[in-house]
Amino acid sequence: MPSLTYQELHAGHADGIRAELAAALELTGPPGSLLRTSCERLLRRQPMRYPLSVLPLAVHGAETGDPEPALPLAAVHLLWWTAACRMDDLADADALTRHRAEAFLGSGPEASLTTLAVGTLLPLRLLDSPRLPRAVRRDLGAELTSCGLAAVAGQLADLGGGRGEPRRDAVLATYRGKSGAPFAMITAMAALLADAGPARTALWREFGDLFGVLWQLFNDQEDITSGRHEDLRNGTVTHLLACAAECAPPRDAARLRVLRPAARTSAAAREELLAVLLGEPVVDRFRRDLDAYRAMAHDVLDRLAGPAPGTGTEPGTGTGTTPGTGTAHAPRAGTGAGAGAGGAERRGRYLSCLRDLVDQASRCSLRTPAPIV
Repeated sequence: MPSLTYQELHAGHADGIRAELAAALELTGPPGSLLRTSCERLLRRQPMRYPLSVLPLAVHGAETGDPEPALPLAAVHLLWWTAACRMDDLADADALTRHRAEAFLGSGPEASLTTLAVGTLLPLRLLDSPRLPRAVRRDLGAELTSCGLAAVAGQLADLGGGRGEPRRDAVLATYRGKSGAPFAMITAMAALLADAGPARTALWREFGDLFGVLWQLFNDQEDITSGRHEDLRNGTVTHLLACAAECAPPRDAARLRVLRPAARTSAAAREELLAVLLGEPVVDRFRRDLDAYRAMAHDVLDRLAGPAPGTGTEPGTGTGTTPGTGTAHAPRAGTGAGAGAGGAERRGRYLSCLRDLVDQASRCSLRTPAPIV
């Protein structure tokens, strides 16, 4: 069976994801109602540039050979990230950008309430749907709330990151919160839905956490290579900036402390700071960390590709447990990895999709400075 890219997986399930999203919006009221209109506007305004909503499909497919039962989770993932990106925009926006956003979505309070509905309330309703097995609904909801708390903590750390010298370990810890937590949430949810068992669910959560850091590093690079330079304008403490601070001799470190605040408003300062960030020692340090996280993500996938799980059982135990409780139960109908070479081949195809996603996210694209505007 040929390998599968995540873009191909999305192309095969895009209609199903759109249908799940439309069903979610029906929960907000009839067409034309204020809440539904506001939610629809937010989703139109914050389209995802990359179809990462397929991540739970790939995880469920890697466990069972069948991605489709995880379609509701794809909608949850998309809703959560739409709201998170909107909140990030509101936090980073200057007065002019915020005024334009409010003209589109209404007042600040209206935008905030809509974001709350899209990112938290709608996902909670979807996770409590009768379409999902009753045995896992509580655990799915717990994943959502735990993720939300970790992501908020990470975002608060990000907003306050301008104090003191940037350090790589501190920045990566922040990335694990604001980006790793939501990816860990959705991979763990897919594993719970697949009845993967506690040990494998923990591995999937670890994979999501690592992938979230990789995706944040990918976003950091794209902000530079695209020429947007939003991080420089916002004074964001990125991993690349921390690499520069750690690599810099004392004189250059002092210059960095001057350039960081100046780059918010000065194109000349942004250009000078960018030249430092794209210096060879800084990019080499960045690349080493990127390669380390890529290797760790692949290592987790290697462990998940080991002996195939049984039908809803934990390896070596012969019985399943209700996630989060330790209570034994019979495997749920329609779950489990499936038997035989055909099932293993199907599962392997979705694992290859996840490997492709890791490889695409972990490319180092930093080369030469993009134009400064």
